[in-house]
Amino acid sequence: MLLTETEVHSACAKLLSYVTADDAIVKVGSEMQSHLRFAANTFTTSGYSEDVSVTVTVWIRGRKGSASSNEIEDRSLQGIVDRAEQAARLSPVDPEYLPTLGPQNYQPSGRFVDGTVNLPSEIRARTVSEIIARCRKEKVSGAGFHQMTASVSTAASKNGNFVPYRSTLASMSMTSRIAEGQGSGYFLRNHFDISKLDTDRIASESIKKSLQSRNPRTLDPGKYTVIIEPQAVADLLGFVPFMFDARTADEGRSPLSAPGGKTRLGEHLFDERLNFYSDPWHPELPDRCATREGIAASKFFLVRGGVVENLTYNRFWAKKKEKEPSPGPINSILESSRTPASQNDMIRDTTKGLLVSRFWYLRSVDPRTALITGLTRDGVWYIENGKVQYPVRNFRFNQSLLQMLAPGNVDLIGSSERVSSSESLGSDSSFLPALKIKEFNFTSQSEAV
Repeated sequence: MLLTETEVHSACAKLLSYVTADDAIVKVGSEMQSHLRFAANTFTTSGYSEDVSVTVTVWIRGRKGSASSNEIEDRSLQGIVDRAEQAARLSPVDPEYLPTLGPQNYQPSGRFVDGTVNLPSEIRARTVSEIIARCRKEKVSGAGFHQMTASVSTAASKNGNFVPYRSTLASMSMTSRIAEGQGSGYFLRNHFDISKLDTDRIASESIKKSLQSRNPRTLDPGKYTVIIEPQAVADLLGFVPFMFDARTADEGRSPLSAPGGKTRLGEHLFDERLNFYSDPWHPELPDRCATREGIAASKFFLVRGGVVENLTYNRFWAKKKEKEPSPGPINSILESSRTPASQNDMIRDTTKGLLVSRFWYLRSVDPRTALITGLTRDGVWYIENGKVQYPVRNFRFNQSLLQMLAPGNVDLIGSSERVSSSESLGSDSSFLPALKIKEFNFTSQSEAV
């Protein structure tokens, strides 16, 4: 059973009572997970798990030690503290140690929904059973993962700060394959409120994409105009928040670094319609009330009107540079400041180009230019004269995200929606639009389906 806020708060207080070190941060979390997996149009696994986690980090004369466990009995709590303090005595001095925070004021975000926690297994089974029936009717092979996670945690410092957090998340991903193996469709969505997880849409989009990707043709790699669906945007932009780290920019290791130890803060690096920001109280994307260091979160712009408005400072780097620690980012929201275009508008506006539904196996190539590589997957289509003409085989790409979003390369921006990157399996959340990009660099063909 999931622990209550009172129980995790009490466990943190007890841990701190055992600490004899100069300083400490303790965290107690409780999590429950359940899932239903299906493949080849049949149920495969169903599972449920509960766990608790306890982490203690202490400093003794600037020396750091940590220990963790999944037991919360008094004797275990005392033992975790003892092991952390023993490790600290054997460790070198932590050069980036700062005293832990004192009491802070936090505004809860409302990401916890009781109905998500109490999802009846029979309702989930009925939902998946209906999806399997649709797959059989459409003569596609369906595979997917319907899961729910709920967590309650508190992080506390020896100096009297307590950071509470509660969250729920339900998600479903689905892949559909046509019988001859020449077409595939994928769709993923999640929500903190199970009643807003549209499993019908997920199944419909996955099946539709697989049927529409039958018998793909081969196109040469090269630079193409692309329409990138929100799922594919989520896959790409998971790298973007790291670009704004002040330390890497100051040290010359970032695309936002400038010669002479300077940064590109204040420069117009992105399309003027783009706003990229974090908001813990966004109604569709509520998130943590604090950063991982315990700084109270607030709405925080990284890019406004295409201009780099902020870099992100952790407490150590902020002190070194005589800045304030950043109150974010907590989540990722990309929106247009102008009237958004629909995906159909984007297609009608395209003389020649590609429609991409998903990217996969993305990896960083050069952090200094935000260059990443990866593959398209589960549906790419050729567009000509404002209409989708036929599916095409997959590509590998090498693309700088800075160049992709630069002034002059973003043609149209859609309405933002809640999405999750496919490599996270639904565990992360962003609020992102479809994008029409004038030039995107595909370097070779891929045999992926």
